[in-house]
Amino acid sequence: MVSPRRWLNLQEYQSKKLMQDSGVTVQRFFVADTASEALEAAKRLKAKEIVLKAQILAGGRGKGVFDSGLKGGVHLTKEPAAVGELAGKMLGFNLTTKQTPKEGVKVKTVMVAEALDISRETYFAILMDRSCNGPVMVGSPQGGVDIEEVAATTPELIFKEVIDIFEGVRDDQALRMAANLGFKGPLEKQVMESLKIVNLSLKVDATQVEVNPLGETPEGQVVCFDAKINFDDNAEFRQKAVFAMDDTTESDPLETEAAKYDLKYIGLDGNIACFVNGAGLAMATCDIIDLHGGKPANFLDLGGGVKENQVYVAFKLLTADPKVEAILVNIFGGIVNCAIIANGITKACRELELKVPLVVRLEGTNVQEAKRILSESGLPITSASDLDDAAKKAVAAIAKK
Repeated sequence: MVSPRRWLNLQEYQSKKLMQDSGVTVQRFFVADTASEALEAAKRLKAKEIVLKAQILAGGRGKGVFDSGLKGGVHLTKEPAAVGELAGKMLGFNLTTKQTPKEGVKVKTVMVAEALDISRETYFAILMDRSCNGPVMVGSPQGGVDIEEVAATTPELIFKEVIDIFEGVRDDQALRMAANLGFKGPLEKQVMESLKIVNLSLKVDATQVEVNPLGETPEGQVVCFDAKINFDDNAEFRQKAVFAMDDTTESDPLETEAAKYDLKYIGLDGNIACFVNGAGLAMATCDIIDLHGGKPANFLDLGGGVKENQVYVAFKLLTADPKVEAILVNIFGGIVNCAIIANGITKACRELELKVPLVVRLEGTNVQEAKRILSESGLPITSASDLDDAAKKAVAAIAKK
């Protein structure tokens, strides 16, 4: 199983808070870390009905199961006292859904929100579109369902408005989108207020803000009931407050640690660690290991402009995986200087007292100097002439053990 690269992850309540702070209408809510806090929050809401939601990053919470025996990570109740009781069976327990690992994910926070009826559901999103050189509003009167299915079966119900990134949303565009979403009369103005989502997306450097559903209540209120926000990771330097909210508790700790050193780590389920530079080379290395009967345990991508310390950290991370029985280094030196890699490898081998077989294939910039460093190191490093040779030797090294 491949673990996807981890991007900035926000919990549902954090996304709602960002929208709320930008003037977008969301359900009233509180966040609680204990059952007593959840009970107090339910009382403070003074709502006719309350929805209690376990806060994890995986989908399918409503149909999930807790190891406490409680079924469902989303519950509706009209009794504040029940909120405290339900929260007690959520907090500190693992919730398993179709998107979590088998053992589930421990719930550390719950959201206590006002439950509102929805008389009509629509879809609205603001996306960064390369072909338009900026943001595009996308809307449909068919919300609360898979928007890809709507686009495939009834494409005439998908409406778009290209936004000038400097000018922002014009009133005529907002009114046209409101009409296309089916909002009429006084609701049109409310929808225009909700379209402040566009301002939010630009303010926080979002690549996508998807609201599904953007709903209408029987009382005539337009509310953003659920939202997914994706961010441009390149904007981290100017979005310190947003990126400080990043929830890494559900991520692979090795992946999170690698990111601190500008390294990209992907966990797999084999026993041969792959140390590479570049995603394409990583995939080729994994494929050829598999071709020769081996299984990649992970791969760690150095990228360009690497320093010796990063090589050391990379080895430390790779060997921290208990499944690793051999390491294959496959580096093509273009931007990367092979001698820097070689120095980093020898330092790591000595200081970490490497216990597993190490196969190294280097090619490119300053490769002769790199090979000299490795050969004169006196370390048990197996050199390989090419990728095929490296994969065969890594697989063979495990077979000998």
